[in-house]
Amino acid sequence: MASIGKILRRTFLIGSAAVVGGVAFGAYYVSRPAANPLKPGKGETALSPFVLIDQEGVTLFAPRAEMGQGVMTTWTALIAEELDVELDQIRVLHGPAAAAYYNSALVGEGLPNKGYDVSNFQHNLGEALGVLGRTLSLQVTGGSTSMKDGFERMRMAGATARETLKQAAADRLNISRDALKTENGAVIAPDGTRIPYTELAEAAGLIEPPETALRDPSEWRLLGQPQPRVDIPGKSTGTAEFGIDVRPEGIKFASVRMNPKLGGPMNGFDASVAETMPGVEKVVDLGTGVAVIASNTWLAIQAVEAIDVDWGEAPYPPETDELMAEISKAFDAAPNSTMRDDGDVDVTPEGATELTAEYTVPYLAHATMEPMNATALYTGQKLDLWCGNQAPTLIQFRVANVANLDKDAVEIHTTYLGGGFGRRGELDFGEIATKVAMAMPGTPIQTTWSREEDMRHDFYRPAAIARMRGAVKDGKAVLIDGKVASQSPTQQAVGRYTGFSGSGPDKVLVEGFFNQPYAVPNYRMSGHIADLAVPVGFWRSVGNSHNGFFHETFMDEMAHAAGRDPLEFRLELAQSEHAPSAGCLQAVKEMSDWTGTTADGVGRGVALTYSFGTPVAMVIEVVDEDGTIRISKAWIACDMGLALDPATVEAQMIGGMIYGLSAAVQEEITFSDGEVEQGNFYDYDALRMHNAPVTEVRILETNKHLGGAGEPGTPPSMPALGNALFDLTGQRARTLPLSKQFHLLI
Repeated sequence: MASIGKILRRTFLIGSAAVVGGVAFGAYYVSRPAANPLKPGKGETALSPFVLIDQEGVTLFAPRAEMGQGVMTTWTALIAEELDVELDQIRVLHGPAAAAYYNSALVGEGLPNKGYDVSNFQHNLGEALGVLGRTLSLQVTGGSTSMKDGFERMRMAGATARETLKQAAADRLNISRDALKTENGAVIAPDGTRIPYTELAEAAGLIEPPETALRDPSEWRLLGQPQPRVDIPGKSTGTAEFGIDVRPEGIKFASVRMNPKLGGPMNGFDASVAETMPGVEKVVDLGTGVAVIASNTWLAIQAVEAIDVDWGEAPYPPETDELMAEISKAFDAAPNSTMRDDGDVDVTPEGATELTAEYTVPYLAHATMEPMNATALYTGQKLDLWCGNQAPTLIQFRVANVANLDKDAVEIHTTYLGGGFGRRGELDFGEIATKVAMAMPGTPIQTTWSREEDMRHDFYRPAAIARMRGAVKDGKAVLIDGKVASQSPTQQAVGRYTGFSGSGPDKVLVEGFFNQPYAVPNYRMSGHIADLAVPVGFWRSVGNSHNGFFHETFMDEMAHAAGRDPLEFRLELAQSEHAPSAGCLQAVKEMSDWTGTTADGVGRGVALTYSFGTPVAMVIEVVDEDGTIRISKAWIACDMGLALDPATVEAQMIGGMIYGLSAAVQEEITFSDGEVEQGNFYDYDALRMHNAPVTEVRILETNKHLGGAGEPGTPPSMPALGNALFDLTGQRARTLPLSKQFHLLI
C-alpha cells in the first residue's frame, strides 16, 4: 500500500494581511489546488487524492469518519458508479490528515439564511465558498454534510479515473479513447479485448487527466439503490479496527483522571499507593490531571483511581438549579441574534387569542458506546496517533503543538468510531494521549477513559430555556415571538480550536428556532447567550435538538388554542411556505392513518422540523398499559431531495429518532457541588429494544437540493413524543426528561 507522504504546511497568513480574531488569505492561496497527500510506491498510481490503483485493485481514501452512518459505503458507491466497478472491488481506507480532504459543504452551512428558502444563487454561493474549507484545512465529519460534500467530488474522481485509464488503454492500442468502454474494472476494446485497470495503472499515472462529464442519473446502476454496507463484514466478524483495538508492538496502557469539577485546577496529588501496585510503570502529572501507565487498561484504571488528588473548585455555579438560574439571566441582556423578524410581533392582532409558555431542557452527554481513547507513539522527532476522530487535520495541528513538533512530523491514523455524535470532533483525547506518550518516549501507549471519567468529562449539549409568546385568530397562527437562552457551543468550540473568542450572531444557537417552514405573518425569533464555563459542544443536531422541542411543542399548544387538529394546523401553515415540508406532513398523515382522534388509552403526537437541509415530519403513538406508558409506534417522512442510498437514509432516520427519544424519556446531566452526577448507562440510559417503537419510514425526493440524513431525525422526536403524551393524558410537557412527569416504560 502506498505510503502517505508529507503535505504542504498550512499557511495562515499571506504577507502581513491579517484581521483581528481571524485570518485573511490572498486570492491565489484560496484558489490554488491542494497537494495530493498520496505518494504512490512502485507499481501504484494515485489518480487523485481519493483513488489509488495498484496490482491488487482500487483503493478509496475516504476522508469522512465512519461512525455507523454508512458514509464509507455511499462514498464508495459514488466512485464505483463512474469508475465502472462493483463495491466489493474497492478497498476503503480513511484518508490521512490533509487539506485535500477538506469538507466542501461545511462553510456554506454557516450562511445567514433559513435553508429552505435558499435561491439557486445562494446555493451556488455556498458551494463556491466551500473552497474555504480547504484553505482552513477543515477535514471534518459533521453537520450532515458528508453526502453534500462528496456527491460531485467523488463522482468526478471516479469519472476522471475512468477516462484516464481509458486513455492509457487507447495509447497502448493506438486507437481513439472514444472507441473504448469500461466494465467491471477493465477497459474493453472494440474487438472484446479486456485490459484490467491494474495493468493500466502505472501508465495512467503519467497521463494528464482528460476532461469528462458526469453520467446522467438515468444511467446509474448503484446510486439511488440500497447497497451492502462495506463496513459490516469487519464489524460482524470482529476484525474491524476501532481506536480501542489498536495494538502496535510493545504497547502499554494508561488511564486518566481530570478534575471532576470541570475546568478547575489540580492543587496537588499523592500517588504513593498507585506507585506500589504491581504492573504500574509510571504516574504522569498532566498539570490539570493525572494518568497512570500500566501493563493493562484495567490495572491503569484501578491505579489512577487510587491516587489521592486535591482538586480545585469549578469555575461555574456548583448546582444545577444555580446553572439554570444563570441561563435564565441571559434573557435580561440584548439578544445575540434576531435572525427572523417578520411583521410586527409587539402588538397582538385585534381579536386574537394570546398564549405564552416557558420550556426547559437539561445538559446532555454524547454517551458514545466506545469510551474516549487514543494511542500515541512519541519518539522525540515524530508522533503517531491512532484514534477515532471527526477532524483529523484539527487534531493533528493540536497534538503537534502539544509535542512541540512540526505538523508534518505528526501522522494521524483514523480508525472506525464507536459513536461520535460530535464528541469526537473535540481534541482533548488526542492531546491527553500525546502528553501521556511523551512521558515514555519510544513506547506506544493507549490511553483509555473509564466510562465514568468519560461521562463526567464531556463537552455537553447545553441546557436551554425558551420563552414563547404566540397568538391565534380564526384558526390560524398569526404571531410567534420566541426567545431561547443557552450557552454557545460554537463560541466555546472556536475558542478551543483556534484560541480566538467567537463573536457575532450565532446561527447554531437558534437553528431549528428561527428557520422553521411556517407562513406566520408576525414571526420573531431571538437567541441569548449565557456566559458560563460549563464545557459544551456539538451534540447530534446541535441547536436543533432543543429548539425543535421548544418550537414544535409550542406549535402544538397554538393548534389546540386555535381549536384545530395539530397536523392540519401545521400542514396549512407549511403549504404556502415550503412544499417539501408540507409533503412530509401529508406523508405521515397517510402512513399513520391520522384522523385527529385516538382511542381510549392511545395518544398520538406530530412534529415537523427542518434541519440540515431536510424537512422531517414524525408521528409518535403511545399507549397506556395498566398505568405504564409505552412508545408503541412511529412514522417518519423525510425529503432528502435525493436519497443516494435509501436503506442508509432509513437507518439514519430511525437512529436519529431513537437518539432523540432516549434524551426525551430519561437522559439528563445534573451537577452537585460542581461535579456531574451521572457516570454510566445505569443512570444515563438510552432506549432499549423493549421500549423502542415499531417504525415506518418514507423517503421523499422533491427537495430541490440534497439534504442531510444523520442528524435531521433527532429534532422532531422529542416534541412528537411530548405532544403524544398530551393527547393521551391532557398534561402538557414543557420540561425534559419526560420520565419525571410521566410513568413511562423504562
